[in-house]
Amino acid sequence: MYTVPSETEIVEALKAAGYLAPDARPRLECLTGGVSSDVFRLDTPAGPVCVKRALARLRVAADWRAPVIRSQYEVEWLRTARRFAGAAVPEILFEDRSRNLFVMSFYDPQTHPVWKPELAAGRVDAGFAGQVGRMLATIHAGTAGSPEIAARFETTALFEDLRLAPFLRRCAEVHPALAHRLIPLADRTAAARIALVHGDVSPKNILHGPDGPVLLDAECAWYGDPAFDLAFCSAHLLLKCVWKPDHASAYLDAFYALQRAYLPGVAWESPADLDSRAAPLAAAILLARVDGKSPADYVRTPEDKGFVRDVAKRLVAEGTPAMAALAAVWKEALGTR
Repeated sequence: MYTVPSETEIVEALKAAGYLAPDARPRLECLTGGVSSDVFRLDTPAGPVCVKRALARLRVAADWRAPVIRSQYEVEWLRTARRFAGAAVPEILFEDRSRNLFVMSFYDPQTHPVWKPELAAGRVDAGFAGQVGRMLATIHAGTAGSPEIAARFETTALFEDLRLAPFLRRCAEVHPALAHRLIPLADRTAAARIALVHGDVSPKNILHGPDGPVLLDAECAWYGDPAFDLAFCSAHLLLKCVWKPDHASAYLDAFYALQRAYLPGVAWESPADLDSRAAPLAAAILLARVDGKSPADYVRTPEDKGFVRDVAKRLVAEGTPAMAALAAVWKEALGTR
């Protein structure tokens, strides 16, 4: 069973790494992290900062392990993406590769609330979703077709461990009748080398800042198919319709705003081509959020799980040519619940 490391352990690690003075006695607070890392607020004389350390065993029910070297690629993604997206990406302040931890900008939750609880509360801003889409397109456009950036992200094996195997390939095992769709989809995605991908563009990893979104948690960083980022975020917005049905119309508006803002920024290839790859990925991700290794924590009831499973299976089996077509099927199904 995993236990959160003591404050002393983290502080001593930062002292040993040279980030803190030997006699420093800072205040350290454990923050709500994800399934894959420990996250802390560290108060320093210069102000609060965020400390993050990757876990070897992820906090899910299944036995899911991933190499902690992913922390180094997360730092590299943050540094690279910041060149193009500026303040939409945290600044790296310190890194200790030997301990798989780093220090980055801290954002006050009073001014930068996490997008997920904002959505859950019905505070759904389609304009903000559009800002997320433009931010993603900016990062993808800035990094597309760059052999130099691609060479720094030889992380297909990590992306396989963190995304393709636990999401797409796991669903192929659970639903063997869909394996002929899911396995080739995973294989095609793994073979892509197009742009720098975040890999976990979820509302829980996006802060709703006063000047726009701030994107966190790039542990799945990979130079591959940017359609994955669009699909991943879009699937989360569709799932919110099941979680909070009273706000379903607003979530769908946010979904469409994301597409409208993102696709015009696709200058490295045909937007229609990317759209056609994102749609089957989104369908598979929807299925994975109930039957993959990392199910969505808010799709809880048998009825909700059954709805997502049934619609997602149909989308995977029949194929979806574009994100708008996928959303139309989803909207129609919601209307019959």
